[in-house]
Amino acid sequence: MKELTLGEIAQILGGKLIGDPSIKVRGIKGIEEAEEGDLTFVVSEKYLKFLSSTRASAAIVFKEVDSPIPLIILPNPYLGIVKLMEKFYPPKLPSPSISPYCWISPSAKIGQDVYIGPFVYVGDEAEIGNRVILYSGVYVGPRVKIGEDSILYPNVVLYEGTIIGKRVIIHAGTVIGSDGFGYLKEGDAIFKIPQIGGVKIEDDVEIGANCTIDRATFGWTKIGRGTKIDNLVQVGHNVSIGENCLIVAQVGIGGSTVIGRGVIIGGQVGISDHVKIGDEVKVSGKAGIFRDVEPGEKVGGLPQMPHGRWMRVAAELIRLPELRRSLKELEEKISLIEEKLKEESR
Repeated sequence: MKELTLGEIAQILGGKLIGDPSIKVRGIKGIEEAEEGDLTFVVSEKYLKFLSSTRASAAIVFKEVDSPIPLIILPNPYLGIVKLMEKFYPPKLPSPSISPYCWISPSAKIGQDVYIGPFVYVGDEAEIGNRVILYSGVYVGPRVKIGEDSILYPNVVLYEGTIIGKRVIIHAGTVIGSDGFGYLKEGDAIFKIPQIGGVKIEDDVEIGANCTIDRATFGWTKIGRGTKIDNLVQVGHNVSIGENCLIVAQVGIGGSTVIGRGVIIGGQVGISDHVKIGDEVKVSGKAGIFRDVEPGEKVGGLPQMPHGRWMRVAAELIRLPELRRSLKELEEKISLIEEKLKEESR
């Protein structure tokens, strides 16, 4: 197991060390679970009190406080822990090799130091970059391009002509480049619209398990650099997603929608087709988006509305039975008053 001194950790993170720089730590744990030899962290005021009782050897905190254990001061302790996890727990990746049980087209181009597992299929004129990892059962269609250092987990499917950037991670069961849902109804007949475009996934994207990203009717469906997509997300044909977006599980994005940079979309959000969502928008879970959203807005609800208004609406929804009862009582009282006024006017 890898060990690092507190001095080395402070240097790696650029933090201020208060305590003995020679103390060694061998792992990272939460503040209540940590043992001697572990490094822990505190990201909010309410957990600072646990510094006096933790058994950890040191902690990363966001400000200087009195503590019985050494501290490393960082503005964002959680980001520091994420960086250290890569040091203490490096991913266990397979050594470069090509299984005798895979099939690679003679016209495919294979880079150096790749891993290609059993039952992988690599189609005609496909290009696999250096240090790419293709786990068992991956299908790489004709003329697919995969950039260097990308990882495709078991049973990922890349249809013909899909382009994958560098350092892309695609989790098991995801399908990229299948036909978009394009049909034309004429009378009682339904005609399929040929989907002749493709899909481009830019560098440093991560896509969760069992997602589907449809090829464009014409041109490209695009996922921008650095975007992270959770499991079970559907991206329709000709969708364009900007850089560094976060899209949580079970989101459905209708065809030709354009999503800007830095957008965060909560779980189970449904987005209609041909919608434009501006940069830095935040959409709360289960919202329904049917019209354009301006940059920087926070929206939620079904149909969409400003997030603050949606929170008030949601709070009132819980009170609807009581409000209905009160309204009924008021109606009965008004009815009695009206009857009394009629009698008096006779």
